[in-house]
Amino acid sequence: MWALRRVPKPLRDTSIRTGASFSASARLQTSNTFIEKNAIFSGSSQLVSDTCPSLLRFYCSTHASSNFFVWRCGLSSQAGAESSGEEDDLEDGFSELETAGNSENKRDHISKDETEDGLDSDQEFSVDVEETASNELELFGAETDVSDKKSSGRRTTSGLFKALVSAPGLSIHKVLDKWLEEGKNLSRAEISSATLNLRKRRMYGRALQLSEWLEMKQQLEFNEKDYASRLDLIAKIRGLQKAEDYIQTIPKSFRGEIIYRTLLANCVVSNNLKKAEEVFNKMKDLEFPSTAFACNQLLLLYKRLDKKKIADVLLLMEKENVKPTLFTYRILIDTKGLCNDIYGMDQIVETMKAEGIEPDVQIQSVLAKHYASAGQMEKAEEVLKAMEGDNIKENRWVYRFLLPLYAGLGKADEVERIWKICDSKPRFEEYLAGIEAWGKLGKIEKSEEIFERLLKTSKKLPARYYTHLLKVYSNHKMLEKGKDLVKRMAGNGCQIGPFTWDALVKLHVEAGDVEKADSILQKACQQNEIKPMFTTFMVVMEQYARKGDIHNAEKMLHRMRQAGYVARVSQFQTLVRAYINAKAPAYGIRERMKADNIFPNKSLAALLPQVDAFRRTSVSDLLD
Repeated sequence: MWALRRVPKPLRDTSIRTGASFSASARLQTSNTFIEKNAIFSGSSQLVSDTCPSLLRFYCSTHASSNFFVWRCGLSSQAGAESSGEEDDLEDGFSELETAGNSENKRDHISKDETEDGLDSDQEFSVDVEETASNELELFGAETDVSDKKSSGRRTTSGLFKALVSAPGLSIHKVLDKWLEEGKNLSRAEISSATLNLRKRRMYGRALQLSEWLEMKQQLEFNEKDYASRLDLIAKIRGLQKAEDYIQTIPKSFRGEIIYRTLLANCVVSNNLKKAEEVFNKMKDLEFPSTAFACNQLLLLYKRLDKKKIADVLLLMEKENVKPTLFTYRILIDTKGLCNDIYGMDQIVETMKAEGIEPDVQIQSVLAKHYASAGQMEKAEEVLKAMEGDNIKENRWVYRFLLPLYAGLGKADEVERIWKICDSKPRFEEYLAGIEAWGKLGKIEKSEEIFERLLKTSKKLPARYYTHLLKVYSNHKMLEKGKDLVKRMAGNGCQIGPFTWDALVKLHVEAGDVEKADSILQKACQQNEIKPMFTTFMVVMEQYARKGDIHNAEKMLHRMRQAGYVARVSQFQTLVRAYINAKAPAYGIRERMKADNIFPNKSLAALLPQVDAFRRTSVSDLLD
């Protein structure tokens, strides 16, 4: 059956079908998919394999109505269709789950040699890259649990890596030529170590130059993973189109699943829903087997942009016997929590346990966060105690999770207790967790004290470490202290990037100076190396919307387009609020949304009549 081989109809939008109208067979397929979905929803389906858990049933059955899939099938073929309901009112940023994400190779702490002498001196990267460490380092291996990486200790770095880091950015090839002339070690192990360390520090430009030099000088016999690594770097530095072009230069014998998996992951990093679906479908056309990695990438993307399509991916996984991984459960649990469906979240956890998979520390952190948000403080504390285990001193690696979580519950005594254990010799991530935790509790002096201790641990810290304290100042509207910290960053040679811009913009917004926040954002946009974060634009746009400043709200929408961000429901929702607060009609707003393939959710649909210039009211009827 066609549906068993290819992506279900909802994953293929009309643009992928080259604009042609659906054939009779395509319409039949849509009908069959609808029937199958409703059968699964009702619990009577025989589609579920004995070897794959009925995860779709548990995911959908907790709050869906009988009309859910009927409406879904009408919109699922539209690119950019977004989820409806309360979840769309949530922030468009990335949750803790995605930040931790799939980052199996993220260290529990950073050894001193990794931050000295500018090893982390490359530009700061945006959250799009930060939150998908899995796409950087784990594209080519199986997913593992962060708990397996409890303490890595001090790690050595290769001589080649140190030579590449110490060289000026545009002279990498000269350094490598000299390395070769001197007859130094250039084994695959040395090259792999250097590349891995460059990636960990997000020094992608140098890693790409290394890869290009190796091929040009024929110093390495490239395999599929080497080509995939090059593709990944090109996508990060030069964009998706250049990465696609590069695939055509790869020998056909090496254009395997890993190559397209890498491109798919970078589409997800870029939040390019249409391109991600195209790549996923291309993988099906090439008859690559469906993998958990590829499905998880779509789940991660749909979690951000179109939550209803999650059901389509789960259906595909059930049909093709793709076993859910720990990361699959993390995404689903967090999605339920973001929708405030705590019962549904608990059901997913029970399903996971029934499959013999225990929640890892990241899932426990997400559970605690959502329990607290729902006001279930006792359940949140219960999860935190489970994370601690019987002997907290033996579970040192969980401190960085516990500190901000206890602070979020307002448990100052628990934060103090945990911090005392690591106070004698904190690890880097514990310093950052301590700054965040005491900031949440309003203990600014303690956050500052920990930050000053952190500064003394290294000759030069990257900007992202300063950003933690900057966020504390932003949350407490401490504008002058925030400005002083940024000046200090510049004086210490830190490269200012998206995280710092975001904190600075929010700092000025919280202080009520939206014009200055806008000015900072505009200057950041003029630095062409990397774009500001989506949430940075939105926080300014929302302020203009509250003021009813239509001109500047429209200007922010235009700037986001220029920066390369695709249209989202949240942008139009904010824009419509600007028109409402200005008491002005929004001419052509529905047509604009349609042109961007944006379909209103319930919240936006309720707002649109208020800006309709031609709407009729009881008063207008009387006057007519």
